Amino acid sequence: MNANGRGVKEDNAEAERWHRKATEHANAGAQYNLGSIHATGQGVKQYHAKAVRWFRKAAEQGDAVGQ
Repeated sequence: MNANGRGVKEDNAEAERWHRKATEHANAGAQYNLGSIHATGQGVKQYHAKAVRWFRKAAEQGDAVGQ
C-alpha cells in the first residue's frame, strides 16, 4: 500500500520496511519486491548485490518472477 499510495501516503522507505518484515516469514513475494526496491533504488540506496540476493531467495522458493 505504501509503495503505491493506496489508502495511505506513498512512502517507498516505509514500503521497504514492511516488505522486510514479510521476508522474516519467508514470503517469496516480499523477497522479490525487496529485490525490485534495491534494484531500482525506490526509497533506499540502489544496491544491485542486495537486489540479486533477494531475487535468489524468492527464486529458491519457486517464485517464477524471481527466477
